[in-house]
Amino acid sequence: TSPYIFLMLTIMLNTTQASYFTLAGYFDTGHVTNLCFIVILALYIFIVGSNVLLIVVICVNRSLHEPMYMFLCSLFVNELYGSTGLFPSLLVQILSDVHTISADICFLQVFCVHSYGAVEYLNLAIMSYDRYLAICCPLQYSTHMTSKKIGILIAVTWFYPCFAMVVLLSLTSPLQLCGNTIYKVYCDTHSVVKLACSDTTVINLYGLLATFSTIFGALLFILYTYMKILLVCFSGSDQTRQKAVSTCTPHLASILNFSFGASFEILQSRFNMKNVPNMVRIFLSLYFLTCQPLFNPVMYGLKMTKILKLNKRKRWGRRTGRLSQIKEINKTNKGR
Repeated sequence: TSPYIFLMLTIMLNTTQASYFTLAGYFDTGHVTNLCFIVILALYIFIVGSNVLLIVVICVNRSLHEPMYMFLCSLFVNELYGSTGLFPSLLVQILSDVHTISADICFLQVFCVHSYGAVEYLNLAIMSYDRYLAICCPLQYSTHMTSKKIGILIAVTWFYPCFAMVVLLSLTSPLQLCGNTIYKVYCDTHSVVKLACSDTTVINLYGLLATFSTIFGALLFILYTYMKILLVCFSGSDQTRQKAVSTCTPHLASILNFSFGASFEILQSRFNMKNVPNMVRIFLSLYFLTCQPLFNPVMYGLKMTKILKLNKRKRWGRRTGRLSQIKEINKTNKGR
């Protein structure tokens, strides 16, 4: 499927009517240009380093080869994917005097940014399903959450947004455009569609359908699973409540953080924001693409550190227990 999607993207990118776009969101930073570049580069290095580290930790440690951590691994890969769709372009544009981007790169960025957002929501949805099974159906968890099912869920999480974006770009790229100025620091679908001279009703309807099926569909499913978890927590034991709090807190924080950023981005793309200061617009448009890749590794990394320490203590306890048993056996043998 991925070679087919790549081929379709290549064909569509070559049929666009504009050869380049101007990104009007950038402004002259003067003497602090180099500082801005260093800060953004440092953020990107931290995002790549922290997410790669956690992926390696999950792959190396057998104690983390559980469904929840497989879904986390998919989430961390998505953070790398989304940030790579944004940061290299930001770094190039900061050092450029003329803030233009080729049509091919612009549409590729549209694909990366929007598919990243959809994959993030779907990944958070399957993680909430995993938590629902672990807390509400603990005895049936292993039968419901098999290796095959984990693979299917992760595959759907990635394939559906990519396919949806291929369809959206196939509708967007042939449009005849009346301009080439995008009032943002990166490319997005709505900014390109607003430049069209022709009728965009079909694209707008499809965009709404895709948004509702991914974002709102995922959020409704997450809400349903958490309602079930809350019901079990209220009627269950203290141990059940403690388990729910420890496993669901990072997940809930991640959902709220990403939804906060995504809602700003959706509102900004749909309404006239010219009266809002440029710096505020830039911050709001970059929030969901930068804060989530920074936030998730810190939140889940702290939790994974605690789990690894706990596993080490358990192993150490087993070893010391075995050593004490061996010593006692040796003493009894000597006594005989």
